[in-house]
Amino acid sequence: MKTISKKSSRPALGGHVSAAGGFDKIFDRGEAIGAEVVQIFVSSPRAWAVSQPSSELLKRYNERKKVSVIQSVHVHGTYLANLGAESRELYQKSCKSVLDEFSVSNAIGAKSMIFHAGSRLGGPKVWLDQVAASIKEVLQKVPGKTFLALENAAGGGDKIGNQPEELAVIMKKVKSPRLKICIDTAHALESGLIPEYSPAGIKATLRDLDKTIGLENIVALHINDSKTKPYSKHDRHENIGEGYIGLSGFRNLSKEKSLWHADWLLEVPGFENTGPDKKNVNIIKKIFDKSQ
Repeated sequence: MKTISKKSSRPALGGHVSAAGGFDKIFDRGEAIGAEVVQIFVSSPRAWAVSQPSSELLKRYNERKKVSVIQSVHVHGTYLANLGAESRELYQKSCKSVLDEFSVSNAIGAKSMIFHAGSRLGGPKVWLDQVAASIKEVLQKVPGKTFLALENAAGGGDKIGNQPEELAVIMKKVKSPRLKICIDTAHALESGLIPEYSPAGIKATLRDLDKTIGLENIVALHINDSKTKPYSKHDRHENIGEGYIGLSGFRNLSKEKSLWHADWLLEVPGFENTGPDKKNVNIIKKIFDKSQ
C-alpha cells in the first residue's frame, strides 16, 4: 500500500451545503457548520437544465473564496444522468448534463465533480465502453484542473460501481489523471464493500481498493452513517453515530491515515433534517481529537 503524504493531524472535514441564491453564498453556509471543505449542486439534482454562471456571479464567488476558511469546493452531479443508458435519447441527455455541470465546476475552480455513472445496459463490454467513451469526451471538451470523480454505488438494481473492480476498469479505459474516485461510507456498507467497520474489516477493504483503483486516486469520502444494514443494497443515509456504522466504525476509519489526503464530506440528513449541520461536523472532529 502506497504512503500518501498529508501534512495534517486529520483530513479536511465538511459537508454538502446549499448554493441557493448564488455560489458566493456557499462559503458563509460552510463556515456556519464549521466546514473546511464543502460540496454543492451547481444545478437542480433532479433536473436536466444547467445554467452557466455569469461573470458577475463568478466575480462575487472568487472574491468571497479568497477570504474564506473553506479550503476546497466539490460539486455533486445530477441524479438523472445515466452514462450506461440503453436509450439513445437518455444517453445523449446524460452526456450533455455531465458536460454542462463539469463546465460550471471548472469555471468555479472546484476540486472535483462527483457523479454516479448510472445503470448497466447489455453485457459488461457494452456499458463499460459506453461509460468510458462518454467520460473521455467530457474530459477532452472541458480542459482544466477539476477532477471527475466516480462514486461507488449502494448496490441496488443494476447500478454501476457497486464494487471497485467496475470503477477500476472504467479508469483503465479512460486513462486520464483527471478521473478520480469518491467513496461513500454508507454505500460501502450497504453494498457489502465494507460490511463491517472494524479495524480488520476496513484494512482488508483498503488493501483491495489499493490494488484496484489505488488509494491515491480517492479524492473525496462521503462520510455518512447508514440507516440500513450491511448488504441491504438500499441507499439510506443517517446522522453520524445513529446508524449501522456507528461512532466506533467512524473512529476506526479515522485511524486510517492512508485516507487523510482525501476531503471528508458529510451528506447526512441533519439532526433537524436540514442537511449536514454543525453537530455532525463536530462529532467527526471530536472523533479525530480522541483518536490522536
